[in-house]
Amino acid sequence: MPGIVVVGAQWGDEGKGKIVDVFAEHADLVVRYQGGSNAGHTLVVNGRKTVLHLLPSGILRPDTLCAIAPGVVVDIFGLVEEIKNLKALGLLQNPKQLMVAETCSVILPFHKTLDQCREKALDENKIGTTGKGIGPAYEDRAARRAVLFGDLFDEKTLREKVELAIAEKNVLFKDFYGTAMVSADQVVESVRPLLDVLAQHRSRDFSLVLHKALKAGKRVLFEGAQGTLLDVWHGTYPYVTSSSTLAANACVSSGISPMAINKVIGVFKAYATRVGTGPFPTELNNETGDRLRREGAEFGSTTGRPRRCGWLDLVALKAAVKLNGITNLSMMKLDVLSGLEKIGICTAYKIRGELVQDLSMFYGELDHAEPVIEYLPGWNENLSRVTNLKELPRMATSYLDFVGTQLGTPIDVISIGPGREQTLWVKPLFTE
Repeated sequence: MPGIVVVGAQWGDEGKGKIVDVFAEHADLVVRYQGGSNAGHTLVVNGRKTVLHLLPSGILRPDTLCAIAPGVVVDIFGLVEEIKNLKALGLLQNPKQLMVAETCSVILPFHKTLDQCREKALDENKIGTTGKGIGPAYEDRAARRAVLFGDLFDEKTLREKVELAIAEKNVLFKDFYGTAMVSADQVVESVRPLLDVLAQHRSRDFSLVLHKALKAGKRVLFEGAQGTLLDVWHGTYPYVTSSSTLAANACVSSGISPMAINKVIGVFKAYATRVGTGPFPTELNNETGDRLRREGAEFGSTTGRPRRCGWLDLVALKAAVKLNGITNLSMMKLDVLSGLEKIGICTAYKIRGELVQDLSMFYGELDHAEPVIEYLPGWNENLSRVTNLKELPRMATSYLDFVGTQLGTPIDVISIGPGREQTLWVKPLFTE
């Protein structure tokens, strides 16, 4: 089966958007399968930067069908804004290029309000949520009170579902957080102006379209958001996102069989970053960390927050390979390491005096992890204009070889800049 999953192998922000955009040249269909507008996928094509939060990263290729799966929580206001922005650039001229499953849960303004109230109330123990309403929307889904995308087009059903969804929340808003309560009338009125645009992308037979495409041998690319170490079940809980970020969730969320997937491509940076609170064993709170942030432009595309930066963590990466069944790897931002005299790589942890090489996400353990760092010599050459592997400096090649050998998984794609053309292929991942 020709299904390929692209998954983040770190704490998110690995560069999945660029990889999906590059791979989409060979794909017939790109499916965003989880998360919501808390994602920020940055694409640079012909020098023009486009940041996507909900739309699949294949949307810049006019001949590629794009889809948002039922497991995504959809901020309909943000979605309409993204659609309008792309149309203003001359893209997404054919509404049939994008389909949204009518069983997606919808994020409404009260979800964002609740998310932000909770984060503020945590004070010094903040999770680091983006405040985009993702968690509360997934909660409503689990509590069987979610407003679905298909509900938007029947005002009676929409009003009933909104009233159900806000009943408990209004008690919280009024008595616990001391903020204004929500009016169902206002919510319904706010949705009405969006309906003409949203209706053009409504898909009543989402799963059937995917099954037909896979059965016909079409190449389907599944795009994840966030990263493995932020998975709600297997990440650094409670400092995680609200959905499963693993490759297996592409099947659950999209409604296809695991047998439909034949490749899982893990995307990771040549160093490590993390946004928000939570354990980060290789973090560099020094001049080197500041340099990585500056040279790598490590600021959140959704929140603008500076990312915490550190050395590459092979213990965490090995865990990501196992959890996702990663078959191929894509290393991003190798160019950012240029100019460093030496480059650190974490090959193990010391936790309470014990050497640990297999990662446990048990709450509190990583707080005590001391990284065991091996140093490799750096290089000074600018990699941004390298056009083939033979042009890479010897020390950069040694770095790649060391990482690939340690992980036991081939690094087949290397990114040396944000542009599509700044991509080196060690081994072709697609055959005609």
